[in-house]
Amino acid sequence: MIRRSIGLALAVIGLAGAEAALAQESTADEIAKYREALQQGNPAELWEARGEDLWKQKRGPKNASLEACDLGQGPGVVKGAYARLPKYFADAGKVMDVEQRLVYCMGTLQGIAEAEATKDHFGNGAAQRSIMEALVAWIAEESRGATIDVSIAHPKEKEAYELGRQMFFYRAGPYDFACATCHGEAGKRIRLQDLPDLLQPADARRAYATWPGYRVSQGELRTMQHRLYDCYRQQRFPEPKYASDAITALTMFLAHNANGGRFDAPSLKR
Repeated sequence: MIRRSIGLALAVIGLAGAEAALAQESTADEIAKYREALQQGNPAELWEARGEDLWKQKRGPKNASLEACDLGQGPGVVKGAYARLPKYFADAGKVMDVEQRLVYCMGTLQGIAEAEATKDHFGNGAAQRSIMEALVAWIAEESRGATIDVSIAHPKEKEAYELGRQMFFYRAGPYDFACATCHGEAGKRIRLQDLPDLLQPADARRAYATWPGYRVSQGELRTMQHRLYDCYRQQRFPEPKYASDAITALTMFLAHNANGGRFDAPSLKR
């Protein structure tokens, strides 16, 4: 009798677990359908259009555009550039992501000081429009459909990748969290949000390939820099400096792990 009761209890627990798993899968499927439905009218297109205008607009003390900016594929070549960043740039002597590179080009081509170029880097509705988010949106759109191909062949690129890997696993702060706490194992979630395991190529590709993205909850387009800033905020870490070498290194780690994926951004986010 006792064995039967134990067996029945285990069966009930197993059934409950299966139902919970199905419910979770169903919820994830519905969220995916919701995003797909909204994607047809993605407001990110407004940021893309503004970004293209800003790329061609003459600004700064030198009254020049960004059309001669080299994003890694040659001066002025935007098509496919985002899918190959971050990378090492000999003229700057360092590895740069797209936002770092834009700050560099604003300085060298337009004469805009770094403090000015990085001011208001994250938008806040009508109160604060971000030039950087708009530029990144357009540059990213020009890589839609391209294969992510981020190299670590140069010693500086490999160094950045290794630093990014260390940052991913570094635990600290009041919660003793690391990036890996949420994104280093399969099957984790926060509320209705499935958490990708960024150490696995398939998950890394799905996650990285969809940033930047328009966040419905914020009414803003957000870049990878903002995504990482928000992760650090949730870990209760100090706010990372915008366009810093540290954030570029972490981006390098994530981007290289996503190699082979199809770039599909700007996307739509919750």
